[in-house]
Amino acid sequence: MVKHIILWTLKDEFSEAEKAKIKKEIKEELEALKGKIPGLVDIKVNATGRLSSSNADLMLDSTFESEEALKGYAKHPEHVAVADSKVRPFTAARSCLDFEI
Repeated sequence: MVKHIILWTLKDEFSEAEKAKIKKEIKEELEALKGKIPGLVDIKVNATGRLSSSNADLMLDSTFESEEALKGYAKHPEHVAVADSKVRPFTAARSCLDFEI
């Protein structure tokens, strides 16, 4: 099994109301990928409850059957569509940690 953790920081140009809408859409669209991509065991996006000590706006926490499944997810058309339309246009920074569990 492999964990795939992503932290994103949204672009500063968005208001707090816009950021809330963006985070909601990212959460809905990414979590909707469960059951659609081979080897994706679990996917959750934490987009609320952020404390002031945080330096990221939201987190993706996903689990895959294997490193190969993670590689397949990265290029899967449904994932790419979400990343290109709901994530990349709105994020300023991305950090990733992938590890075996």
